[in-house]
Amino acid sequence: MAARFTAYLAPQGFVAELATELGEVTTAFDRLLLSPGPPKPVSWAANTWLSPVILPIASIGDAAKQLRAIQRNWALYPNAHHRRAALISELLPKVSAKPLVFPAPPPRAPLGSWTLIDERTMLASPHCSSPFPNGEARFVEDKAAPPSRAYLKLWEALTVLGRHPEPGERCLDLGSSPGGWTWVVARLGAQVVSVDKAPIEPRIASMPGVEVRRASAFGLDPTAIGALDWLFSDVVCYPERLLRLVERWLAAGTCRRFVCTLKFQGTTDHATARRFAAIPGSRLQHLHQNKHELTWMKLE
Repeated sequence: MAARFTAYLAPQGFVAELATELGEVTTAFDRLLLSPGPPKPVSWAANTWLSPVILPIASIGDAAKQLRAIQRNWALYPNAHHRRAALISELLPKVSAKPLVFPAPPPRAPLGSWTLIDERTMLASPHCSSPFPNGEARFVEDKAAPPSRAYLKLWEALTVLGRHPEPGERCLDLGSSPGGWTWVVARLGAQVVSVDKAPIEPRIASMPGVEVRRASAFGLDPTAIGALDWLFSDVVCYPERLLRLVERWLAAGTCRRFVCTLKFQGTTDHATARRFAAIPGSRLQHLHQNKHELTWMKLE
């Protein structure tokens, strides 16, 4: 039967943030929250089930048959009745979950999500917001070259955007130490001005196209830097301070695209997050690689 609600899957550890953002939650299946009405623009959802349906099932085989009749590709959200759900999964076509080799694009085939509510009832959505199983983007990691694991956040953000810096483009990396995001941008062949009062690793600083400036990210004059194609920031600061920085760069009109991490220290600052989300042409999203963070992205 068609549902009059939308289902939202919270990232691990952030059910409360998603519930606050949604406002009204009618039912919760662990991390999967059901809220009345059509899909809402939310940031704290790993995956949004856009067209959920409730399906009564007579047996394990019947459950698999009903899912296959809707479409080929499905990802299980294991909520309850784990053995029964696993047996249903075994009767469905296998979905490749190989890690991406950045900068390869995300999977394009439609991927639905499903879970067992009880032994005789399934909740399924053929259309979801994420092309990854349960919104979890995974990559073939480089465990040798990057100076930290922060590079995975930028890989995921650029994959979600469907755009990345190109050779000849000019980028700014604010709060760059120890150099993980600078490494990503330089590897893509773009020029990057890497700014931090702390040093970045010498092998990153010596990469082609990297210009290092030992300065505060918050003290830069946007007009003095010149035209930029991308501004990146993984700087550690309160979200409100990052918002003031971003607003200054937006007002200057010298940069086209932005990827910035909002880092929450203690209580989640929902008010500032809403102000970021309200910036025209942008999106605010919790990425799989984020911790107690959100990633703000803006193209053009």
